[in-house]
Amino acid sequence: MTPTPTLASLAPALPEIWLTVAACIVLLTDAFAGRSARRITPTLTLLLLALGAAAILVWGQVDQRVDLFSGMYTADPLATVLKLLSFLFTAVALLYSRHWLEARGLLKGEYYVLVLTALLGICVMVSAGSLLTLYIGVELLALSLYALVAFDRDSGIAAESAMKYFVLGAIASGCLLYGMSLVYGMTGSLLLGEIAVAVQGQGVAPSLGLMMGLVFVVVGVAFKFGAVPFHMWVPDVYHGAPSPTTLFIASAPKIASFALAYRLLAEGLAGVEPAWGQMITIVAVLSALIGNLIAIAQTNLKRMLAYSAIGNVGFILLGFVAGTERGYEAALFYTIAYVIMALGSFGVIVLAGRRGFEADELDHYKGLHSRDPLLAVLMMVMMFSTAGIPPFVGFWAKLQIFEALWASGHAPLVVFGAAVSVIGVFYYLRVVKLMYFDAPGDLPVPERHTGVRFTLAINAAAVVALGLFPQALLELCQRVLP
Repeated sequence: MTPTPTLASLAPALPEIWLTVAACIVLLTDAFAGRSARRITPTLTLLLLALGAAAILVWGQVDQRVDLFSGMYTADPLATVLKLLSFLFTAVALLYSRHWLEARGLLKGEYYVLVLTALLGICVMVSAGSLLTLYIGVELLALSLYALVAFDRDSGIAAESAMKYFVLGAIASGCLLYGMSLVYGMTGSLLLGEIAVAVQGQGVAPSLGLMMGLVFVVVGVAFKFGAVPFHMWVPDVYHGAPSPTTLFIASAPKIASFALAYRLLAEGLAGVEPAWGQMITIVAVLSALIGNLIAIAQTNLKRMLAYSAIGNVGFILLGFVAGTERGYEAALFYTIAYVIMALGSFGVIVLAGRRGFEADELDHYKGLHSRDPLLAVLMMVMMFSTAGIPPFVGFWAKLQIFEALWASGHAPLVVFGAAVSVIGVFYYLRVVKLMYFDAPGDLPVPERHTGVRFTLAINAAAVVALGLFPQALLELCQRVLP
């Protein structure tokens, strides 16, 4: 007989419970607050996120792995940290986005409800202990993102991007589901822990059915990361979606992609690591190379950063290629560092625009230092860091990946990674060149939003501080991964 759950036993699942309640509160508030909803909803959402993060710190932390709901839900130190970071990154993304949405008449309660449901999907994926729970989280996040991409109903390019994203996402979800069904058929369980035991029992020669399932699972993971050759949606969605949506997609969902790969591959299918390691190697190498090469040819900053994201995903996956504890720690460090840098980069794009001027073309940043010195400095910090130039955190992120690859005997991949990093430096420094060495022409001066600028400055300070003192984040990654 299954024991009746108590409040104490449900404490590890507090983030998901709170987000469900928070989404309902925001939805009802927006429905009944009338005209004042525009002022109330954004602040209320940030307050609910802050209260949720505080609740996790006070009641939701766990020192060791805890399984709930017959093993379908897992709470461990990794889940706690990833959820806290997801709450933080989502709050920052919403703070950056408020004035952009308000100026264009898109500041609606539905936007905040969709972001909260997307965050709920992220948290479900982070704590998934079963293939079923994992898939529910994937779909909850994906469906919310589809709607967010198409949120500006008057934009034809947003609708086109949403349709492409939806169609390709449905195909990828089908592949992931089919792969999961094959894994279930070959192992006899949906629980990741039991799958790991069953896979280990098959030894060095896994069955053909399991290998087929593994192929489809890797396809699904690669699509959610936006990795080559399943990257076609990334530039179109980054370019076509409203800038606040692009900002959100580039941040917290990357945490979910890491959690999906780690729970599925590093935990559930660890026994066949040599097999999926070879597949991930191909995907990682192609992503790092093609992402950095095609980014050079872009004239739209959002598309350039989309291909940059593809290239950076390649480096994250190289941490999984190492197949060691150190490799997973490096991948986690890189994911967190990249999200912080992406928040800052897209935050500048959102803040540099105004109604009728989206500031998404590279030419729009000519002479930015003379029009807005603060934004120019902040964007320069983000570009230098994403390029991997010391002493910023992006340098340490790449270095951790290289060290993990070297220690696991993948020296050729270290040389490859260094080469594509040099390629990436070119297009990042091109942005800095435009801001500081080109004439501004008749481009408009960005609006002054003091609170957002202060937060963006803290964002940049975090990039610098984590570069000068990376040990704290390194130790955190080492502590939360088993």
